Amino acid sequence: MKEMEIPVIDFGEINGEERSKTMALLNEACEQWGFFQIENHGIDKKLMDKVKQLVNAHYEENLKESFYQSEIARSLEKEDTSDKDWETTFFVWHRPTSNIEAIPNISEDLCKTMNEYIAQLINLAEKLSELMCENLGLEKDDIKDAFSGSKGPSVGTKVAKYPKCSQPERVRGLREHTDAGGIILLLQDDQVPGLEFFKDGKWVAIPPSKNNTIFVNTGDQLEVLSNGRYKSTLHRVLTDKNGSRLSIATFYNPAGDALISPAPKLLYPNSFRFQDYLKLYATTKFNEKGPRFESMKQMANGNNGFHT
Repeated sequence: MKEMEIPVIDFGEINGEERSKTMALLNEACEQWGFFQIENHGIDKKLMDKVKQLVNAHYEENLKESFYQSEIARSLEKEDTSDKDWETTFFVWHRPTSNIEAIPNISEDLCKTMNEYIAQLINLAEKLSELMCENLGLEKDDIKDAFSGSKGPSVGTKVAKYPKCSQPERVRGLREHTDAGGIILLLQDDQVPGLEFFKDGKWVAIPPSKNNTIFVNTGDQLEVLSNGRYKSTLHRVLTDKNGSRLSIATFYNPAGDALISPAPKLLYPNSFRFQDYLKLYATTKFNEKGPRFESMKQMANGNNGFHT
């Protein structure tokens, strides 16, 4: 297991003297890691504690017993469980419409608390998307607009418990995968480990979140939109012999009808003849190449006397 210092982005510095340094760290985290932690994020920490407390209570009262009577729990000792996940979950939609009141046995207190938490978390997700746009050289609302479709971005939360497992070597909590969506914001257990991300050829253990930091990773659609600059990263959850791990992962995703493509500004020019590039190069050789690429894109798109 590779021990690494996971990037920590201090949102308290975004509008302070360390802004440029913080923005550079965020960009490095997005480009080279695909995951990072946010502290001083502005979300009410008492509210975060209450969400975790109520979800844990919901698990104990409604999900724990049925999980240990489930097929995967009963088959742990006698069957191959390599294609199964040792988890019990439910999914809550928040935007464009909410289904939280339709979740079986969910308490009114959990509904209310979750809705208050998500309202604050969406503000954080949108602020983060604006900062990513700034680092990518895009307009501040480009990610939000690309995700919006006809009814705005989709927001949903996977609420999961990875129950205590007597034979953790036989089954994953959640098998290796990348996330399909956009920006994932995780409120996770502060005691029980298990989350791992793959970086530089090795698995990196993500420690439990202390002081209610928010753990963030980027999904497949952000990789597409950024034209590969921001990578989605493979990750998994290991089971634990000594404790049950809590995971509350909120997905700030494109709407189902959103049309996703790389942001045009991030694309290289294409379908031009080399002789046309050389013509432009002759007058711009000692200038930055970025504006030259932009000129080639405009010329190719407009076919301003250039071959296509």
